[in-house]
Amino acid sequence: MFTKQYERGRTFVAKLDYQSDLLEELNKICCEKYINAGYIQVIGAVSSLKYGFYDQNTKEYIYNTYAYDESLEIVSCSGNVSVKDGKPFCHVHIVASDKKGKCVGGHLAAGTSVFAAEVVIQEILGEDLIRELDETTKLTLWK
Repeated sequence: MFTKQYERGRTFVAKLDYQSDLLEELNKICCEKYINAGYIQVIGAVSSLKYGFYDQNTKEYIYNTYAYDESLEIVSCSGNVSVKDGKPFCHVHIVASDKKGKCVGGHLAAGTSVFAAEVVIQEILGEDLIRELDETTKLTLWK
């Protein structure tokens, strides 16, 4: 088990620009504000959604199959901030629904286009959360 203690740091709120890339904007905020540990919440809507699924058997992310070029409401979008390859990295999952309420979701990918998004990023203070390759899962996990 992995356990570390942190305290609350700064809290940032943002309204993302129309048609901006959701994941790119989250990473941009964390890089600009030097956030190396934290958590993220997003509400709003997207005009297109790209997400992935980690195949535990092949130990690979699958992205190309999971794309929706339609209006979707963000039902849940949360994640964390840590350090990967020496810079802030946002690991975010998203669930979104269509006009009939059908939900889809997974690992948020670049290429998701914002219709409207309000973001809260809570920094946590303590040692940086560093990601390293975990040999068992082949994921980059906290060390």
